Amino acid sequence: MTTGWKTIEVPGARLRYALRGTGPLLLLIAGGDGDATTSAGLASQLDDRYTVLTYDRRGLSGSAITGQERPLTLTTHADDVHRLLAALTSEPVQVYGSSLGAMVGLELVSRHPGQVSVLVAHEPPAFQLLPEPERSEARQAQRDIEDTHRNEGVIPALRKFVVLAGLDLTDREPDAPIKAPGMDRLANLEFFLSNDAPAVRRHELDIPALKAASTRVVAAAGATSARIWPHRCARLLAEALGAPCVEFPGGHNAGVLRPRAFAARLHETLARERPLPA
Repeated sequence: MTTGWKTIEVPGARLRYALRGTGPLLLLIAGGDGDATTSAGLASQLDDRYTVLTYDRRGLSGSAITGQERPLTLTTHADDVHRLLAALTSEPVQVYGSSLGAMVGLELVSRHPGQVSVLVAHEPPAFQLLPEPERSEARQAQRDIEDTHRNEGVIPALRKFVVLAGLDLTDREPDAPIKAPGMDRLANLEFFLSNDAPAVRRHELDIPALKAASTRVVAAAGATSARIWPHRCARLLAEALGAPCVEFPGGHNAGVLRPRAFAARLHETLARERPLPA
């Protein structure tokens, strides 16, 4: 059962969030320009087993920025999540993050590991993990999208982003909805390309903190996304953490396009017991 929209004040922003279902708390963090509604299909496949928490990142949809912070960082996003979770529970929660959302989840774990029991980080775009020359090529591709947005606008930049992320809108479950970009989506895309995309490009994961965390961090990669560099980042993250990379159905955006199969795999992954130390 959905509780309806609620808000919480955090430094510099007002976050909008929603809870649905019953069971242990599971936070879903969308990637790209995704807001709480982006995860609705996935949440609907999980809310019979979890209390699913979704929210709009600051600057998107119902989460208004009330202060002036420039430039926006993933640390700010992680601190937002920290405050949101602290307001809802004192117990560690389970977290799933997609792409940029995975990066926010990883930053949250490195800074507040006691808040997260399990993090499933699906294809985080962690540039630093790539060897050269891939690292420089990936960063330049991201800069090109940001430059295209500044010089030509949202739609040309979005076309390049779709190619970079290997998004295939035909690789989906028949009843998975595809929402055409409306005015609300365009505003979110503007904010994402102006603020969050550069923040991802600049961010550096704290790998030692992730390795030392009590949280079980699961790096996940899509079955059909091997050609894109976020998939490779997921595998390199798993290698850095000394853990297997878990394969999920579909590609980079499968949580939206294949919510039924994706939810089944996510539940299986979350339910798996933490392996004993060797």
